[in-house]
Amino acid sequence: MQRIRTIDNWKEILERSRSKACLVLKFSMTCISSISALKEFKALATDLPKYLVIVQMDRVVSNAIACDIQVKHESPQLLILQDGKGIWQATHYKIKQPLLVDGIKQYVKTTT
Repeated sequence: MQRIRTIDNWKEILERSRSKACLVLKFSMTCISSISALKEFKALATDLPKYLVIVQMDRVVSNAIACDIQVKHESPQLLILQDGKGIWQATHYKIKQPLLVDGIKQYVKTTT
């Protein structure tokens, strides 16, 4: 898992999602549901790249994500990005491995 710290880093990740889907978790250090979400995210077995935004430390990045993919900010918030856009999200206590696996299976297009 890699942390997104800058707008440039975010833009690179969004662009890379055009060739391979990825997961982004927006995490709050002061939110109990964020702690649970982070545990679920870390334990998720997937070959998709995983990224983390710490909302309190990287607010500008968090705001850019909301603006660029046209999704209301929540925290915690798990986003699946593909083709340069957000294709699925889960928030708060809905960030659980079974739901994430289902979201990936249902929404991520794989190339064969």
